[in-house]
Amino acid sequence: MSNAFRPTRRHFMITTAASALLASATRALAAEPIKTAGIYTVPVEQQWVSRIHIAAVAAQDRGDITYSYSENVSNTDYARVIREYAEAGNKLIIGEVFGAEQEAREVAAQYPDVAFLMGSSFKEDPALPNFAVFDNYIQDAAYLSGIIAGAMTTSNNIGMVGGFPIPEVNRLMHAFMAGAQEMNPDIVFQVSFIGSWFDPPKAKETAFAMIESGADVLYAERFGVSDAAKEKGVLAIGNVIDTQAEYPDTVVASAIWHFEPTLDKAIAEVQAGTFTAADYGIYSFMNAGGTSLAPLGTFEGKVPAEAMALIEKRTAEIMSGAFAVTINDEEPTSS
Repeated sequence: MSNAFRPTRRHFMITTAASALLASATRALAAEPIKTAGIYTVPVEQQWVSRIHIAAVAAQDRGDITYSYSENVSNTDYARVIREYAEAGNKLIIGEVFGAEQEAREVAAQYPDVAFLMGSSFKEDPALPNFAVFDNYIQDAAYLSGIIAGAMTTSNNIGMVGGFPIPEVNRLMHAFMAGAQEMNPDIVFQVSFIGSWFDPPKAKETAFAMIESGADVLYAERFGVSDAAKEKGVLAIGNVIDTQAEYPDTVVASAIWHFEPTLDKAIAEVQAGTFTAADYGIYSFMNAGGTSLAPLGTFEGKVPAEAMALIEKRTAEIMSGAFAVTINDEEPTSS
């Protein structure tokens, strides 16, 4: 007589129910929101930080994270705020450490179970496995917006106002300049940095000076530039966010940064327990969904057809990998 086990209907039902409960518990555990904190040195309405904030709010709305944040944190206080959030049980901390690199990494090393995803001018360090870096590598869309600027200028003089000459600003300016010159090789550029991430009055005054010196298109890397362009009746090209609705007669186009692919990748890694030191900059590339050229809005049909054809061609090539926008982190200078 065989001793082989023969499952009964009752055993099958009990086993199935237990399996269902286990699967349900596993799903519930996997879906547990990650306690997440954002630390920003500027207001969350500042264009660069606003993209991080918007992505985090969206992740919270869909239940992936719970999100709290601090804004206007000085560089000298940054390490202290990191420590406070880590001690409060946050498992993912996002922000930007451009002015507090060493201090931030030192604190992160003391909390190996916390994942840090930080905007940084430096690369990841394998010796600090819980500290990943990112940057807004949106040079693809910046290049395309430069093509539009090159087509729209009539004075062949473009003014460019930036915050600081750091790699994440420099590469966008160079990409913009390259696109403009592909469209119009006769263009000259006025380049200036205001030494602040958020000083609209200073950016505005700098832009006024460029307009006085002949610029009829402005690259608005900082808030305040589009206000100057609007007041003086010249055009502007936006950066990181789309302000066309606020400046319908001024902002022709904008290179938009989408932080969602970067944050979503980090969330997935934390959920899987595989978060490690890495460079998340690639998720800002156009072919990763990290950047796009904003709709032209009120300028639809007003940009020369030649420029739009070139944009369409370059966009397809960027997406396919046939064309790569040069990444140049060196400080740009006036022509």
